[in-house]
Amino acid sequence: MNLLQILILALVQGVTEFLPVSSSAHLVLAGQLLPWADQGLLMDVAVHGGSLIAVVFYFRRDLLSMLGGGESREFPPLAARTLAGWLALATIPLVIAGAVFAGLVATDLRRLEVIAWASIGFGLLLWLADAWSRRRPPDNRMSRNRALAIGLAQVLALI
Repeated sequence: MNLLQILILALVQGVTEFLPVSSSAHLVLAGQLLPWADQGLLMDVAVHGGSLIAVVFYFRRDLLSMLGGGESREFPPLAARTLAGWLALATIPLVIAGAVFAGLVATDLRRLEVIAWASIGFGLLLWLADAWSRRRPPDNRMSRNRALAIGLAQVLALI
């Protein structure tokens, strides 16, 4: 892999990570659209690591607050340390599913047909969630069940 490929993949990752689209799928698509061999999961993980560094830097005050036990700005009545616990709980389903389905994620879920159908399906889910949320008042309360639901939804991100 040459420097131009790395820069293009990093740019694709940076642009798509914070949009309601799959940045991982776009990395696969970039490799398919351009005459390159599949960059593989290692490169995908590397550019996602860059996104993680950016997110940690951006939310550094909130993360430090979680470690120190201060107040959360996003969920005011919730102690930041409690929010950190919910975050850890929400991560568990993804870690388990990632370990169990690692081979499937690395091979079958990187196929163009899977990416296309998953994009259509998740687009419809986003549309339904948007329509549903307009009928309900915002609710920022967090609970164990909500944290687990968020974690289970994140399992779908493996697709």
